Amino acid sequence: MDIRKKFGKRLRTLREERGWSQEEFADRAGLHRTYVSAVERGVRNPTLSVLERLAKALGVSMAELVQTI
Repeated sequence: MDIRKKFGKRLRTLREERGWSQEEFADRAGLHRTYVSAVERGVRNPTLSVLERLAKALGVSMAELVQTI
C-alpha cells in the first residue's frame, strides 16, 4: 500500500476515535475540509508544517501521528 494511503488511513482512524467530522477536524487544524479529505484518501502529500498542524489538532506528537506507517 502507498505510504500516502497508509497515512490517510491512520489520520482517519485518529479523527474518528475523537468523533470528529472532517470539517470539524479541518477547522481545528486550520485547514480546508477538502484538503483533509484528500490527505485521508492518500491523494495529497502533506508537508511537515501540515503534519505538525494535524498532530496538534489531534493532541498527539508528530511521531505518534506517523507511528504505524
